[in-house]
Amino acid sequence: MQNDRTRAEGSRQELLLFQLNGRQPFGINVLKIREIIPYEPLNQIPYSHHAVIGIAKLRGVPLTVIDLSAAVGKAPLKDAVEESASIVITEFNRSIQGFLVRKVDRIASCDWKDILPPPAASGRSSYITGVTRIGEELVEIIDVERVLNEVTPPEDIAGGYVRQLDEAHLKALQQKCILVVDDSAMARKQISRTLDTIGVPYYLARDGKEALEKLRSLSQTEGKHVDMIISDIEMPEMDGYTLTKEIRKDADLSSSYILLHTSLAGEISSQNASRSGADASLTKFVTDELTEAVIEGLSVS
Repeated sequence: MQNDRTRAEGSRQELLLFQLNGRQPFGINVLKIREIIPYEPLNQIPYSHHAVIGIAKLRGVPLTVIDLSAAVGKAPLKDAVEESASIVITEFNRSIQGFLVRKVDRIASCDWKDILPPPAASGRSSYITGVTRIGEELVEIIDVERVLNEVTPPEDIAGGYVRQLDEAHLKALQQKCILVVDDSAMARKQISRTLDTIGVPYYLARDGKEALEKLRSLSQTEGKHVDMIISDIEMPEMDGYTLTKEIRKDADLSSSYILLHTSLAGEISSQNASRSGADASLTKFVTDELTEAVIEGLSVS
């Protein structure tokens, strides 16, 4: 599916809409999706995460299948699988896996600015990165990056790169400042842990709109310059491409080094990042590669 769809840069994205338990519609960005296959009974994995329901084979290649309902704290689907159930094969964060959903609905298009942060009172807010109205329905966009991180946590090996730096270089880097922009709480935590290892001070923002306001406030009211911005691409209210373009148009902000740190892989993402004005792009999430990219960005900023 992913290769057959236009990978649009800019203000619009397409969501695959589906249901878990109940009628509430959920969404995943179609750029994360490779294909959709019918659900069939799977071979279970002993001692695996409670949301992992087994291994499927896709053209002979094994991949982990996750009960998405169970993973976000709802009743497991595997206990009442219907004929309409499907496995959504996804690729992001350098990983391929399947998500079991009760029913796939359709693909719908929406504007980034129409995607809002989840309500603070939502009990599922920790697994929801945004909400948007499509027709008469309020669609919740699932933080599949958090789900994957909890099921298969990444290795944390940033210390090796930091120990290779001489003391003078490390101290110079620690005088710089970074803004981290990501709608996923899990991603912000991962990046923060990496920056803490280096010892670089940083600010956090949940989306491009908040980040731009923060940058302008720091510049105009406090006279502070942010040397480097690490930004996700897929975010509510303002995406990473638009944020980058807005920064490059602002004379007070335009000199900042911008790294677009995305779960989407491929040459197209890199090309779009470059066209938007970013200095570099990196696919999530490999700690040592992020560490190396941060050191490189701060060294030239």
